[in-house]
Amino acid sequence: MRKFAVIGLSSFGFYLCKYLSQRKYYVLAVDVNENRVDQVKEFVDKAIIADATDKQTLLDIGIKDLDVVIVSMGDRIDSSILTTLHLHEIGVEEIVAKAISEDHGKVLNAVGATMVIFPERDMAERLANILEQSSILDYVNIGSGYGIIEIAPPPSFCGKTLKELRLREKYHVQVIMIKEVVPENIIPVPRADHVIKDSDILVIMGRDEDLDRIQALK
Repeated sequence: MRKFAVIGLSSFGFYLCKYLSQRKYYVLAVDVNENRVDQVKEFVDKAIIADATDKQTLLDIGIKDLDVVIVSMGDRIDSSILTTLHLHEIGVEEIVAKAISEDHGKVLNAVGATMVIFPERDMAERLANILEQSSILDYVNIGSGYGIIEIAPPPSFCGKTLKELRLREKYHVQVIMIKEVVPENIIPVPRADHVIKDSDILVIMGRDEDLDRIQALK
């Protein structure tokens, strides 16, 4: 099982520790703020008050022994950059760093981050896509103009099979999952003979412009 460290326990770091712990992963939580460390110590495996901008401190707490280190230091740009640099020099293989701007992200990449994330920007985009169309239940951007949506089936879909709808041929999208509400069930990679019900939720992948066409159907 992979072992994680979360450095920086603001809101994002706190919830990341919580959700990783719920999934039974080993989690080491690190922050300079004693109150923040106290908030997570009950559900993580180890919580340490430490200054992650000090390279020797990172070595002393055994950071190199972990599989993934997430640097979530809020608006402490200089600290997040320095910490990421130290992790790279120590030899941590996977470094996920939170950025608050494009320039910040570029620097994090340059000093050794293997993945840079923009939680606020990405969540705002996701919400904007959901709000744009009332029929969308969820949206995930998977890059290069492609996305995945959860959508209630348009009335014209109901009572027809996926084969009859010919979504790949007509709209260049793929139904990758169906969530049945009645009865509650999940169908990954549904068969062509699946009959769409008005209570189904369709999970569809495709180009954003093709997904827009699906959303416009009645």
